[in-house]
Amino acid sequence: MFAPLKESIIGRAVETGKLDLQIVNIRDFAENKHFKCDDYPFGGGAGMVMMPQPIGSAIDSVDPEHRAHRIYLSPKGQTLRQSKVFELLNFEHLVLLCGHYEGVDQRVIDLFIDEEISIGDYVLTGGELPAMVICDCVARYVDGVISDGSLIDESFSNGLLEYPQYTRPAEYRGVKVPDVLLSGDHKKIDEWRQSEGRKLTKLRRPDLIEEDEK
Repeated sequence: MFAPLKESIIGRAVETGKLDLQIVNIRDFAENKHFKCDDYPFGGGAGMVMMPQPIGSAIDSVDPEHRAHRIYLSPKGQTLRQSKVFELLNFEHLVLLCGHYEGVDQRVIDLFIDEEISIGDYVLTGGELPAMVICDCVARYVDGVISDGSLIDESFSNGLLEYPQYTRPAEYRGVKVPDVLLSGDHKKIDEWRQSEGRKLTKLRRPDLIEEDEK
């Protein structure tokens, strides 16, 4: 599941020591002979629930002194936004718990977890993909992973969606690049970008405009 973290920008950052990513298999910490990590829910109901012992032991192995910020990826958590990404950058060490099946025993959350985060209002088969989303979002801002210039004027960085981007050729299939971008007038270009970003945000994400005006 986590093979993508070994590729591209994140993979290179790990290879060069800018990031330290460790993947821990919870099943390795099960104390029963079949390495069982789930069981039927008390009170009945469909599906299986992940047991507390293997999870607790796995977390203790990577963060025995509880110095990390511990996150459970859950549809019941706070929805991930760019502001939360910036918050997570303040922690030197993050522990991300990936749920499965019907979720994890509530005692895991009560005893080991600092916060729950969701990446959207939908349900996935497990927490691996959300964990990789958080890894990617946060890793981009670690020093040296991406050039600083690439992080300027991104969508959500200033509360708005990013303005439209163009590159060569100046005309493609009869559609021309806006003249202002070819003018060399950086003040006008900045004003155009700000205006277009706001128009796009108002059209596609009016909720961001409303939040900005509160």
